[in-house]
Amino acid sequence: MLWHLDIEPASDQPDSTGLRASQEAVESGLPGPWRIASSRGYLVEGGLTADDLRDAARQVLVDPVVETFRVAPCPAADGPSATVVHVSPKPGVTDPEGESALGLLGDLGFAVEGVRSIRSYRIEGPAEQLPRLIQRVLANDAVDQVVVGPLNLDRLGEGKPYDFALVTVPILAMDDAALVKASKDGQLSLSLAEMRTIQAHFRDQGRDPTDCELETIAQTWSEHCSHKTLRGRIDFDGKPIDNLLKRTIFAATQELDLDWLVSVFSDNAGVVRFDDEYDVCFKVETHNHPSAIDPFGGANTGIGGVIRDALGTGLGSKPICNTDVFCVAPPDLAPDQLPAGVLHPKRVLKGIVAGVRDYGNRMGIPTVNGALAVDPAYLANPLVFCGTVGVLPRGKAFKSVEPGDRIVAIGGRTGRDGIHGATFSSVELTSESESLSGGSVQIGNAITEKMVLDVIVRARDLGLFRALTDCGAGGFSSAVGEMGADLGAVVDLENAPLKYQGLSYTEIWISEAQERMVLAVPPEHWEAFRDLCQMEGVEATDLGEFVATGRLTLRYHGEIVGDLAMDFLHDGRPDVVRSATFTPPPARAIEPPASADFTADLLAILGHWDVCSKEWIVRQYDHEVQARTVVKPLVGEREDGPGDASVILPVVGSHRGLAISCGINPRYGRLDPYAMAGCVIDEAVRNCVAVGADPDRIALLDNFCWGSPERPETLGSLVLAAQACRDLALAYKTPFISGKDSLYNEYSHEGRSLAIPPTLLISAIGQVPDVRRCTTMDFKAAGNRIVVVGETRAEFGGSLFAEARGLEGGVAPRVEPEVGLATFRALHKAIAAGLVRSCHDLSEGGLAVALAESAFAGEIGASVSLRGVPRDAAAATDATLLFAESPSRFLLEVEPKNLEALTATLRGLPFAEIGETTAAHGGPPRLVVEGIDGGRVIDASLDEMAAAWRRPLNW
Repeated sequence: MLWHLDIEPASDQPDSTGLRASQEAVESGLPGPWRIASSRGYLVEGGLTADDLRDAARQVLVDPVVETFRVAPCPAADGPSATVVHVSPKPGVTDPEGESALGLLGDLGFAVEGVRSIRSYRIEGPAEQLPRLIQRVLANDAVDQVVVGPLNLDRLGEGKPYDFALVTVPILAMDDAALVKASKDGQLSLSLAEMRTIQAHFRDQGRDPTDCELETIAQTWSEHCSHKTLRGRIDFDGKPIDNLLKRTIFAATQELDLDWLVSVFSDNAGVVRFDDEYDVCFKVETHNHPSAIDPFGGANTGIGGVIRDALGTGLGSKPICNTDVFCVAPPDLAPDQLPAGVLHPKRVLKGIVAGVRDYGNRMGIPTVNGALAVDPAYLANPLVFCGTVGVLPRGKAFKSVEPGDRIVAIGGRTGRDGIHGATFSSVELTSESESLSGGSVQIGNAITEKMVLDVIVRARDLGLFRALTDCGAGGFSSAVGEMGADLGAVVDLENAPLKYQGLSYTEIWISEAQERMVLAVPPEHWEAFRDLCQMEGVEATDLGEFVATGRLTLRYHGEIVGDLAMDFLHDGRPDVVRSATFTPPPARAIEPPASADFTADLLAILGHWDVCSKEWIVRQYDHEVQARTVVKPLVGEREDGPGDASVILPVVGSHRGLAISCGINPRYGRLDPYAMAGCVIDEAVRNCVAVGADPDRIALLDNFCWGSPERPETLGSLVLAAQACRDLALAYKTPFISGKDSLYNEYSHEGRSLAIPPTLLISAIGQVPDVRRCTTMDFKAAGNRIVVVGETRAEFGGSLFAEARGLEGGVAPRVEPEVGLATFRALHKAIAAGLVRSCHDLSEGGLAVALAESAFAGEIGASVSLRGVPRDAAAATDATLLFAESPSRFLLEVEPKNLEALTATLRGLPFAEIGETTAAHGGPPRLVVEGIDGGRVIDASLDEMAAAWRRPLNW
């Protein structure tokens, strides 16, 4: 019997979901009027009566204070007063709500066979707009199934048993055209050269590969897993480069050879020494293509996956905080500007924020740092960066696998979600991607992952396993293949627990279903490990063993379905050889405007998507859970000012902290990718320094997101950015410890391609010797002196002022690392000595924005003169001094009694006292700035600046 439990808001409660859907319909350009009422519920299958389900609803499924419910059999007819649309996860898509309800009903003793969550909408509006309403607002075809009208279902339809049939792929007889077609049709993302190499390998063996073998090679050789472009050969304007990563980012870290580095570029996350008892690790991942298809699911599993990266580092770290950075198109884009198959940017942003919120909050991990970058070129390719910091005991940062160790899978069950996720991430999107690649999107279950986390930390401390890794891209294929790369492995695929019946052996092997980890457990510890998992409610399964054969052998009910040499799998891929070049855009000088009142410009820049308040995003995250967050993402008098970095306490009882920050600015990349990389490194470092981090204990992570590397100009810009990373890391003595690249971020439609701008995210993790000396960016009191540190130069290229004024060209800001490092060290010394009351870095919008933000965050006014601002000879205009975005600069608030000591600390560096903080005089506090010639160039109340800053994302 199939029942529908329909749960509605009580009559005295608002229907927030229905109201939100009605609002989003209007925002999506669907002419109304719309009246949408919503309900949630469950489809419950099993041998229980309507009274049984009512009893269960009252006990565990419904909140009787704010909800009402009804139970109806399926199929059943709905009332005729409105169109009814039912939305539920497709069969095979992970359904955390349904799984939780199934467990609860089972615990109560009810005979339940299956449960699926469902959302229902009763709609009054234009009937001809209903298909567009469903597509744009109510459902996502990649993961949802929709029923319009009565629920004519009599069963949940979870599949039928799989009939085994060994499948081979006849590649030996294929010509080049057939090889290319086989790769495309199979979503393998393998080039012709790679298909030829595979063909030759199996020709030597005298047989065709099985489908499972071919899929395993495709996953392992994918751009996502092997980073084959950056590790391949590049001809850059006639100069050969072998392995760009090794020659640039890796080389810088090796050359620095710092004694506080523990494990870099060799595990799921980079590990650095924290103190005598603990190390910390950090990893930032991308989850771009899935987030373009299903924003919630893509971001949800993006944060879940990077948490598992930290969890799977060494012998297991405990995640202590998360970060996120989003790149989207303007959320106010007109709906008629959307290409086919592309979701509206506002829907994308809301979905990815909700996805990160859902997972991080449910796991009890604070989200403490992030950024938002908005550019029209992200329209079809939003970028989602998710990061996690973990802490682990000293001596637990390394792992090993021994012959005879059991291959143990724990956590979630295996389903069809995530099939071809790794290879899907290695191609550009098209208008058909949603329908062709919906299975590449995973849906996470944070509660399951929290249980896995607890088991692993406990088992680590008991010494019950020798190695572990997460089941990420490629599923068991990559996890077992990587762990057993130096030995070999035998896997019995039928042992894997399944979400539902009907999966083939290949689907089991390459599924990227979430919340799964693979461990190497010594045989003598298997029973104790299994019992621990059982006690914690975590499923643990013995899949096979690691063996010293040098081969990966896959069996299904005794039949060999895959047999690959590990050396061919990991070292047999032909080198990618690409050409790269870069031609700078034509030089076009930007002439700063003459002295004028720039208040309107300041208000416009404060309202830019990249600068405006992110409170709508930040408030959705619990950034204080675990009680570790010392400096929060929002600071100031009302805790709503834009902090430069967050500071957390990894070890309870210690005053030693970690500063977490980031730098990103794709606007510079269009003009000068080398300068862009330098600037975002400088931004990440100075954000850390601004809150009190020691510049000599800062480590970096890189995330390169680019368009197609098969285009020489695109690859050339990436080469320049990587070279800048090497140069700046060496100059600042900030090693890279981990990274990730995401290429092919392009969208093709009707013969045209839209590529994202070159985008480099730099994340920084710095150590704060004593968190009691931390500073924040908000002005603290009237009567203090305002000091600018760093030189302003005439660099308007890629600036927000240029964008606001419609000015094109110009020179992107360039870092002067010797001065920058000296500035960072001197400022850290001043902060540690207690000489600085507030500190804010100068970045987007320059000095004007920094002054405005510090003022309204602290509710303290300021009176400033530009005459003394340190500058080069070309920066002799008010506009330049206000809005240029030269790096390595800070805005300080200093008590008068400390000014002399600060001057001594900063001696030899470009700095100047430019004004003072002020109290209100007969009205709200104001920011008043005098120009070089003495006239007022900015005069604005804190209220109007704050209003302009809050307005864009005041959703």
